[in-house]
Amino acid sequence: MTAAPTLEQVDSFHVAGLAVRTRNSDEMNPATARLGDLWGRFFSQSWERSVPGRGDDGRVFGVYSGYESDEHGAFDVTAGVAVAPGAAFADGVTQVSVQGGPYLVFRCEGTMPQMVIDGWVRVWQHFAAAPAHRRRFGTDFEQYEGPDQVAIYIGVLPANGASADDTDTAGTTAAA
Repeated sequence: MTAAPTLEQVDSFHVAGLAVRTRNSDEMNPATARLGDLWGRFFSQSWERSVPGRGDDGRVFGVYSGYESDEHGAFDVTAGVAVAPGAAFADGVTQVSVQGGPYLVFRCEGTMPQMVIDGWVRVWQHFAAAPAHRRRFGTDFEQYEGPDQVAIYIGVLPANGASADDTDTAGTTAAA
């Protein structure tokens, strides 16, 4: 049985690494998919160990940002590690700021990359079922918690017009 997503408050943090712009429809076609190559370059070039100013815990993130519209439009994906804000990087390194606020968290276990694919299917099915929370389409992220575990954080709008600070959450996550 798959656990229901939990609502968590996340502090803003920064991630630096490699980035591509894509859309879900492109990722469904092997001829236009970009994410597999992004992650392949990230690990083959040891970015998880070589980004200057990276966090000490070594966690890897996949950050979704720059949404054109919703899940059907284009968006940016950055494969990277948490870094200190304002750090300077060489050309080719992308830095993205993850928005603080409420996130629905979908925890997944299994074999890569299928567990991530299955996790995103859960996300899409959850929001297609008209849940209490609506997606924000600001930043979302995958936090890799081991070789067979990932947590997918989906930014949501505060319920009932409350501010993000008033949202009832299951806990606070400081990702950096």
